[in-house]
Amino acid sequence: MPVLEVQNLTKKFKQVTAVDQLSFQVHEGELFGLLGPNGAGKTTTMRMLTTLLKPDSGSASVADYDIIKSRNDVRASIGMVFQEPALDRQLTGRENLDFHGRMYGMKKDLRKSRIAEVLDLVELSDRADDLVETYSGGMQRRLEIARGLMHFPRVLFLDEPTLGLDTQTRRRIWEYLRMMNHEHKTTMILTTHYMEEADSLCGRVGIMDMGKIVALDTPKNLKDLIGADVITLEMESGDCKVFQTISYVRDLVEHGNRISLMVENGERKIPMLIAYAVDHGVRVSSVELHKPSLEDVFLRFTGATLRDREAGNTEKARRPGFRSRRR
Repeated sequence: MPVLEVQNLTKKFKQVTAVDQLSFQVHEGELFGLLGPNGAGKTTTMRMLTTLLKPDSGSASVADYDIIKSRNDVRASIGMVFQEPALDRQLTGRENLDFHGRMYGMKKDLRKSRIAEVLDLVELSDRADDLVETYSGGMQRRLEIARGLMHFPRVLFLDEPTLGLDTQTRRRIWEYLRMMNHEHKTTMILTTHYMEEADSLCGRVGIMDMGKIVALDTPKNLKDLIGADVITLEMESGDCKVFQTISYVRDLVEHGNRISLMVENGERKIPMLIAYAVDHGVRVSSVELHKPSLEDVFLRFTGATLRDREAGNTEKARRPGFRSRRR
């Protein structure tokens, strides 16, 4: 049963449409991800679903409550981990959690027992009475997750929960989120621009670009859409359109001075492709071979890499007249 339903949700800022007719559902106990570059509309979507921003049109419900008509009920039913730190660094970890519990009207005995539970959950019991300003970035993130769970929310929203953390700490946060979802059946909706994070954590992923969801499915099913190895050629000169006529190339996408070719048995096709490029006047400077990833899915549906999107290099990555050939 859906615990979150979104229908044609739209938000504009002056002439910019940040979220464009967005529709999707999230089911009870699901760990659902919105994956996309900065500026894709992920945070704006989260702010609308958590009642911090009013949509221009469309509708949404969270835990059976309308985000416009029943804002207080929505807020009582959710937890939120913001992209930017929102802890009081001059309070201890325990005091931050106690203050949060008071804001939600939790009685003293319940607050006390719940604080102990969530601190144990994120392994911060031994640092509960230390000032937050003495915590590492990863510890602060764990405390924010604990705070989001304090009042037994039906849905926990996490906006870029591992942004700015080192790889080791990021993976530790993944472990906590995965455990809370599997063992405690906590419904989670997270935004991320880390492909590996979405692939590792999420049961389903909605890939966002320019305010729209361009693809939505399990990470495995999304990668299966590619259905082949991916060979990426970086070209110094020549016309990449010559590769369109090769019979064993199942699909291709141009992005800047690079072209990604989807082929079977990629390691055997590399010599053939290089020879073909030489015969057709294409000078190749580098070759890369890998199995399909969510990056390839993003590239297939948008014609740009996530890095290009974040750099604002969309014109170069999406030259008109040639993007993708599918079979």
